[in-house]
Amino acid sequence: MQPQLQPSSSPAVNGADWRVWWQLTRPHTLTAAFAPVLLGTALAIEYSGGIHWGIFLAMLIASLLIQAATNMFNEYYDFKRGLDNENSVGIGGAIVRHGIKPKTVLNLAFGLYGISVLLGIYICMSTSWWVAAVGVVSLAAGYLYTGGPLPIAYTPFGELVAGFFMGVLIILISFYIQTGTVTPTSVLVSIPSFLLVGAILLANNIRDLDGDKEFGRKTLAILLGRNGAIRLLAGMFIVSYAWVIGLIIAGVVSPWLAIVALSIPKAVKATKGFIGKSNPLQMMPAMAATAKTNTIFGLLLSVGIFISLI
Repeated sequence: MQPQLQPSSSPAVNGADWRVWWQLTRPHTLTAAFAPVLLGTALAIEYSGGIHWGIFLAMLIASLLIQAATNMFNEYYDFKRGLDNENSVGIGGAIVRHGIKPKTVLNLAFGLYGISVLLGIYICMSTSWWVAAVGVVSLAAGYLYTGGPLPIAYTPFGELVAGFFMGVLIILISFYIQTGTVTPTSVLVSIPSFLLVGAILLANNIRDLDGDKEFGRKTLAILLGRNGAIRLLAGMFIVSYAWVIGLIIAGVVSPWLAIVALSIPKAVKATKGFIGKSNPLQMMPAMAATAKTNTIFGLLLSVGIFISLI
């Protein structure tokens, strides 16, 4: 059993210091929610010729809130299990650095979930109540990622779960609530997002490999080893770009979607940034480049779709 840590003894942060609360959301991860919503909506516009803006905004905000809440659950449970301290890299640090009570972080996460549920009700009233069932499963996955008796993040399945829920599912829900259906094209176009969202988690686990191993985690990066995980990361990037090229050659999508090639330098920077490094601080730029690759890739796919409609 890990010793129960206490929050930092430094004075609690002033409630007016919005920067601490903003950092608690881990804003660099929020693009993992934004880009798939935009891509699913772009596909919907291509399919039906228009969208319902109210539903789009509700879906976008709900996705961002769920992602932020998931990050807060991560902050809370990693602290409770003794994984986080004042020197931990890549965390919001509200509890261990700024003296915010753990219960406050947990309650805030549930509060964001509550708002997302209200937005989900609006979406369901405007579309289908089947969306509610998918939403409940998504909320459960977000909580169980670091909560519950066996957190998903501590297993080799974190990348798979994150890629499915934050990549494929968000795109398909965003498409469905605008069109009332799911098409083979929307599924096929979602695959790179599945890989790149998973890549963000893999990059995080490569950075935290030594610390996670010390605390008994069994992440994919630990099972593969650092070099193996880096090779897998490179492979996920390669398959993402090759997948789009394959869809273009097969005539499934417009050649304009080849514009995603503009994001390749970021993917290369992310991969090279991990090679030969073991210090978490040294790997932060590579992790940031991985998240940016996902964002830029998704935005460029959307831009390619919009250009093809002109």
